[in-house]
Amino acid sequence: MITRADVLHVAELARLELTPDEQEQFIVQLNSILTYIEKLSELDTTDVEPTSHVLPLANVFRDDAVQPSLDRDLALQNAPQESHAFFKVPRIIEE
Repeated sequence: MITRADVLHVAELARLELTPDEQEQFIVQLNSILTYIEKLSELDTTDVEPTSHVLPLANVFRDDAVQPSLDRDLALQNAPQESHAFFKVPRIIEE
């Protein structure tokens, strides 16, 4: 079962500050999830094939095909600044 220490540990990993009421709420909710999972483990799955997906999907990607792209000049019309046919953006990484 989930303890207050477990909830506080996960909250610390997720950088969450939980009130005591929220801690209690998470303890109750997580324990109910574990109880439900235990109930699922009681099911007989001996004749159930392991699956990675519920639908029989193979390759769902479309074929690569050359298509016309957005015209560069048209795209650069909306640029706040442009330099040598590229969008110019402010530097965000300091050296």
